[in-house]
Amino acid sequence: MSEQLHPLAPHHLPFYLAPGSGTDVLMVVMGIFLVGTVLWVGTLYWKLHSLPERMAHKSQKLQFEIVAVLGIISLFTHLHIFWVAGLLLAMIDLPDFGTPLRSIAGSVERIADAAPGEAREPDQPSPAPIETSVPKEKERSHV
Repeated sequence: MSEQLHPLAPHHLPFYLAPGSGTDVLMVVMGIFLVGTVLWVGTLYWKLHSLPERMAHKSQKLQFEIVAVLGIISLFTHLHIFWVAGLLLAMIDLPDFGTPLRSIAGSVERIADAAPGEAREPDQPSPAPIETSVPKEKERSHV
Protein backbone atom coordinates (compact mmCIF):
# COMPACT_ATOMS: atom_id res chain seq x y z
CA MET A 1 0.00 0.00 0.00
CA SER A 2 1.28 3.38 -0.81
CA GLU A 3 0.84 6.24 1.56
CA GLN A 4 -1.14 8.59 -0.53
CA LEU A 5 -3.28 11.32 0.85
CA HIS A 6 -6.74 11.91 -0.33
CA PRO A 7 -6.72 14.55 -3.04
CA LEU A 8 -8.91 16.89 -0.93
CA ALA A 9 -6.83 16.45 2.26
CA PRO A 10 -4.40 19.24 3.20
CA HIS A 11 -0.79 18.45 2.42
CA HIS A 12 0.45 19.96 5.66
CA LEU A 13 -1.04 18.61 8.93
CA PRO A 14 -1.06 20.77 12.10
CA PHE A 15 1.57 20.10 14.78
CA TYR A 16 -0.96 18.89 17.34
CA LEU A 17 -2.02 15.90 15.27
CA ALA A 18 0.03 12.80 15.96
CA PRO A 19 1.80 11.27 13.00
CA GLY A 20 0.78 7.79 11.95
CA SER A 21 3.89 6.30 13.49
CA GLY A 22 5.72 7.66 16.52
CA THR A 23 4.95 9.42 19.76
CA ASP A 24 2.28 11.98 20.35
CA VAL A 25 4.47 14.79 21.68
CA LEU A 26 1.61 17.07 22.66
CA MET A 27 0.02 14.33 24.78
CA VAL A 28 3.33 13.71 26.61
CA VAL A 29 3.85 17.43 27.25
CA MET A 30 0.28 17.84 28.51
CA GLY A 31 0.65 14.77 30.74
CA ILE A 32 3.79 16.22 32.35
CA PHE A 33 2.03 19.58 32.72
CA LEU A 34 -0.98 17.89 34.35
CA VAL A 35 1.16 15.98 36.86
CA GLY A 36 3.12 19.15 37.71
CA THR A 37 -0.07 21.17 38.12
CA VAL A 38 -1.67 18.55 40.38
CA LEU A 39 1.46 18.47 42.57
CA TRP A 40 1.59 22.28 42.72
CA VAL A 41 -2.11 22.62 43.62
CA GLY A 42 -1.73 19.86 46.23
CA THR A 43 1.22 21.65 47.82
CA LEU A 44 -0.72 24.92 47.79
CA TYR A 45 -3.69 23.16 49.43
CA TRP A 46 -1.54 21.68 52.21
CA LYS A 47 0.15 25.04 52.86
CA LEU A 48 -3.23 26.77 53.06
CA HIS A 49 -4.66 24.02 55.22
CA SER A 50 -1.78 24.26 57.72
CA LEU A 51 -1.96 28.07 57.92
CA PRO A 52 -3.77 28.17 61.31
CA GLU A 53 -1.28 25.72 62.82
CA ARG A 54 1.67 27.75 61.60
CA MET A 55 0.07 30.91 63.03
CA ALA A 56 -0.62 29.26 66.41
CA HIS A 57 2.84 27.69 66.64
CA LYS A 58 4.24 30.70 68.49
CA SER A 59 1.36 30.78 71.01
CA GLN A 60 0.67 28.70 74.09
CA LYS A 61 0.81 24.93 73.90
CA LEU A 62 -2.88 24.41 74.69
CA GLN A 63 -3.99 26.91 72.04
CA PHE A 64 -1.70 25.27 69.47
CA GLU A 65 -3.07 21.82 70.24
CA ILE A 66 -6.69 22.98 69.93
CA VAL A 67 -5.94 24.62 66.58
CA ALA A 68 -4.19 21.46 65.38
CA VAL A 69 -7.15 19.28 66.36
CA LEU A 70 -9.56 21.64 64.58
CA GLY A 71 -7.38 21.41 61.48
CA ILE A 72 -7.39 17.60 61.54
CA ILE A 73 -11.16 17.51 62.06
CA SER A 74 -11.68 19.85 59.11
CA LEU A 75 -9.37 17.73 56.97
CA PHE A 76 -11.23 14.49 57.62
CA THR A 77 -14.79 15.83 57.69
CA HIS A 78 -14.47 18.41 54.88
CA LEU A 79 -16.41 20.87 57.03
CA HIS A 80 -14.74 24.23 56.56
CA ILE A 81 -16.19 25.71 59.75
CA PHE A 82 -13.58 23.82 61.80
CA TRP A 83 -10.79 25.33 59.70
CA VAL A 84 -12.28 28.81 60.09
CA ALA A 85 -12.62 28.28 63.86
CA GLY A 86 -8.99 27.17 64.04
CA LEU A 87 -7.91 30.20 62.02
CA LEU A 88 -9.82 32.58 64.30
CA LEU A 89 -8.46 30.89 67.42
CA ALA A 90 -4.92 31.14 66.03
CA MET A 91 -5.36 34.86 65.35
CA ILE A 92 -6.28 35.83 68.91
CA ASP A 93 -3.93 35.85 71.87
CA LEU A 94 -5.37 34.07 74.85
CA PRO A 95 -4.38 35.59 78.20
CA ASP A 96 -1.92 33.58 80.26
CA PHE A 97 -3.70 32.68 83.49
CA GLY A 98 -1.42 29.77 84.32
CA THR A 99 1.80 31.63 85.12
CA PRO A 100 0.35 34.04 87.71
CA LEU A 101 -1.65 31.25 89.35
CA ARG A 102 1.46 29.04 89.57
CA SER A 103 3.36 31.95 91.12
CA ILE A 104 0.61 32.49 93.68
CA ALA A 105 0.50 28.78 94.47
CA GLY A 106 4.28 28.68 94.94
CA SER A 107 4.19 31.69 97.25
CA VAL A 108 1.39 30.19 99.31
CA GLU A 109 3.33 26.93 99.62
CA ARG A 110 6.41 28.82 100.85
CA ILE A 111 4.31 30.71 103.38
CA ALA A 112 2.67 27.49 104.59
CA ASP A 113 6.02 25.72 104.95
CA ALA A 114 7.58 28.56 106.97
CA ALA A 115 7.48 28.06 110.73
CA PRO A 116 5.75 30.77 112.77
CA GLY A 117 8.28 33.32 113.97
CA GLU A 118 10.82 32.29 111.33
CA ALA A 119 12.84 35.17 109.91
CA ARG A 120 11.90 36.40 106.46
CA GLU A 121 14.27 36.52 103.53
CA PRO A 122 15.88 39.96 103.14
CA ASP A 123 14.64 40.50 99.59
CA GLN A 124 11.00 40.29 100.68
CA PRO A 125 9.54 43.30 102.52
CA SER A 126 7.50 42.58 105.59
CA PRO A 127 3.78 42.91 105.04
CA ALA A 128 2.09 46.04 106.30
CA PRO A 129 -0.13 45.47 109.35
CA ILE A 130 -3.83 45.34 108.59
CA GLU A 131 -5.73 48.07 110.38
CA THR A 132 -8.83 46.65 112.04
CA SER A 133 -9.90 49.62 114.12
CA VAL A 134 -12.77 51.79 112.97
CA PRO A 135 -12.00 55.49 112.63
CA LYS A 136 -13.21 57.65 115.54
CA GLU A 137 -15.58 59.66 113.34
CA LYS A 138 -17.52 56.54 112.38
CA GLU A 139 -17.61 55.37 116.03
CA ARG A 140 -19.28 58.59 117.11
CA SER A 141 -21.90 58.44 114.36
CA HIS A 142 -23.07 55.01 115.50
CA VAL A 143 -23.42 56.04 119.15
